[in-house]
Amino acid sequence: MKLTQVAVGISLLLPASLMAQTLKGIVTNTQGKPVAEATVEIERLKRSVSTNEKGEFVFSDLSAGNYDLHIFAPGFAHLHKETQVDNASDTMSRFVLANSAIEVIDVHATPMHLSVMESATPVSVLSGENLRRQQAATLGDTLEKLPGVQTNFHGNVASTPVIRGLSGPRVLITQNGLDVSDVSRVGPDHAVAGEASTAQQIEVLRGPATLFFGSGAIGGVVNVVDQRVSTSSETRGEFLVESQSVNDQKLATFNMTTGTDNIGVYFDGFYRDANDYETPVAPDIDDPDGERKVENSGEESNGFTLGTSYLFDKGYVGVAVEQFNREYGIPGHSHGGVDSVFADLEQTRVQLLGEYDVRGEYIQSVHVRAGVTDYEHVEIEGNFAGTEFSNETEELRLEVLHQPFMGWEGGLSIHYKGRDVFAQGEEAFTPPSEMEMFALALMEERHFGDLLVQLGGRVERVTLDAASVLLPELDAHEHHDDQDQDQDQDHDHDEEGHNDEHDHDDDHDHSESELIRQFTTEQEFTPVSLSAGAVYTINDNYNVGISLSRSQRAPSAQELLSFGPHIGTRTHEIGALFDLSEEGEFVLSEQPIDLETANNIDLTFRKTQGDVGFVFNAFYNQVDNYYYQDGTGLFAESGHDHSHGEEHSHGDEHDHGDEHSDELPVYLFRSADAILHGFEFQIGWQATETLKVDAFADYVKARLKDGGALPRTSPMRVGTHIQYTLDNVRADLEVTHFAKQDDISSFETETDGYTLVDATVTYDVPLGDVDLSVYLSGKNLTDQEARVHTSFLKDIAPRPGRNLAFGVRGYF
Repeated sequence: MKLTQVAVGISLLLPASLMAQTLKGIVTNTQGKPVAEATVEIERLKRSVSTNEKGEFVFSDLSAGNYDLHIFAPGFAHLHKETQVDNASDTMSRFVLANSAIEVIDVHATPMHLSVMESATPVSVLSGENLRRQQAATLGDTLEKLPGVQTNFHGNVASTPVIRGLSGPRVLITQNGLDVSDVSRVGPDHAVAGEASTAQQIEVLRGPATLFFGSGAIGGVVNVVDQRVSTSSETRGEFLVESQSVNDQKLATFNMTTGTDNIGVYFDGFYRDANDYETPVAPDIDDPDGERKVENSGEESNGFTLGTSYLFDKGYVGVAVEQFNREYGIPGHSHGGVDSVFADLEQTRVQLLGEYDVRGEYIQSVHVRAGVTDYEHVEIEGNFAGTEFSNETEELRLEVLHQPFMGWEGGLSIHYKGRDVFAQGEEAFTPPSEMEMFALALMEERHFGDLLVQLGGRVERVTLDAASVLLPELDAHEHHDDQDQDQDQDHDHDEEGHNDEHDHDDDHDHSESELIRQFTTEQEFTPVSLSAGAVYTINDNYNVGISLSRSQRAPSAQELLSFGPHIGTRTHEIGALFDLSEEGEFVLSEQPIDLETANNIDLTFRKTQGDVGFVFNAFYNQVDNYYYQDGTGLFAESGHDHSHGEEHSHGDEHDHGDEHSDELPVYLFRSADAILHGFEFQIGWQATETLKVDAFADYVKARLKDGGALPRTSPMRVGTHIQYTLDNVRADLEVTHFAKQDDISSFETETDGYTLVDATVTYDVPLGDVDLSVYLSGKNLTDQEARVHTSFLKDIAPRPGRNLAFGVRGYF
């Protein structure tokens, strides 16, 4: 009794803010029905709980004060609500979620809160059933139905995303916020070392995302999110088995999390095997009677990931190891009489992820992401190992978020990345190089009533060192008639034995030292990026946003140092470090190497709630010192005898006559001011409880400021998706029209428009604790001939023909 009296007396003397309080609530929809499995998060504390079947939730062990709650659930608009906690109240607060016809999902890649309906930065997220329905063997093909995102379709095996007309070194691909660290940005024939079938969601940040990821994200970011470092020990998982007809593909994949109270365990794995795919017509436009298959478009790949994490009250820390293996054909790459050309890719990736809620006087939380990646792939020609690429990367991102200060929330990001890229062999057109980047970034946001303001700045130090840059003598010439061409070829073989990497004639005795100059280069850049954005909530249903950014990018090693034939792009590439003299010789350039600077504005108008929702983005992007490949009008020996092209040339923009198929056009990287502008629009209509209709459109115009279109610019698209659900049956119909692309550069050809029709029927089979689904899907049901304008292979590798897939998917 005395102890009780003492405890009561002490509690009366303590300030209320020091006593543990409880926050209770119930989440309902607008009809008053409880919403189960809704997530309720206290943003400042990074604490979250889920509602039960009655829509109820409880937070305990809170101090008295005001808290901002973030509440969200599938099919509903996100709710941000301030609530007060004190020791005098133990009532159940009510929170009402409004319907949303557009799925709203948070982005994991950034420390700041971003979603498609709430941020100044345009974002898209592909997850859940939509991700599984659209997943493909490549990342670019998986994402191409998102507004503003298309694929550079490289024969079904190595496609990467094109965001608002930008790709390659301007679009960063990450996994859980860390660089995927392959060589997919070097050339379109290099696959992304990532797998969509084991991902939880894939996030796309359109427009510059340099504040969060650095100068390599000047055009956007694609972030693949999985649970390899689990934040929960709950046992759950997913598996999938699928077979496709167009290429006899067999796919099996699974992922699972489990553990004990404080230990989380994750593992996943996948296996894919596919043959060359079939096309509606003969792939090569110059060989209409050829076989209706794209040679070297098959693959065999597998991988697994093991991860474990330690979970504690204020956060988690964990590590995961992934092994990724892929053998895939390289369409259009056969040469020297060798038809079988494929890449053997291996990557080992180790990631460490952690979060600690400090809850101190000044620091709110600390987030750490670190990774080490060892990547290599070898291009196999028959039984001969050709070019070998390797990439060793170390990366560390440390984000320190501070306590709210004068209403501002945000923090400091410290980012380091080191990369060692090496290539050797007959197509090593870029010398070995080392890149090192160190950056500091500050990101802040504040609510002024209905106005959200977001500010940020980032400064980097980027160094690029190459100890063995080669400047060979190159017999580049214009085309002659057939007789002169034969003489020139003989002369070329005499003159161009200069480089063992491209010399297949053992009789050549030329001294390489006499014909190749070698030197060292050290480049240092200081990119600075600034961003300001605002979102104004007009009322419960509408908001408008604006985002202004100035982003800088250091040119890549390929853009600066390359000198040699790149069969993947069907060009002889020469970097910006070199120039073409008046005498027609390639020499070291006297022009300064400038940073690429993008000045971007995004305007957004959104309807966030109700049975109809929409998002409209308009953008204008002026890029100063835009690095691009400019045709010189000259040609050089490819170093190979292309078996595929003995009677014709390859590539849309490189079609220069059948008799010169063993030559490649010489393209020089130059810089000039460019302008890209366009829009994205998506709308969703929940017509009934069982019928939902979505539609989208996007358009980009990309041109040099002084005139002339940029090559391989994405065409305009419009598309619709109709979903009908009745009991255990769900049907999806998608129709996408790609417009004709006739706004082309001087070395391109026009690409006809086409319409793709896809459909899926899914039957859900409740099976105890397992939610089992059986589905039948069809893509390109009308068997349409479809050539992708953004592809380097559009003339020899159209999209696959009609493809039927049957699969079984389960969740537990």
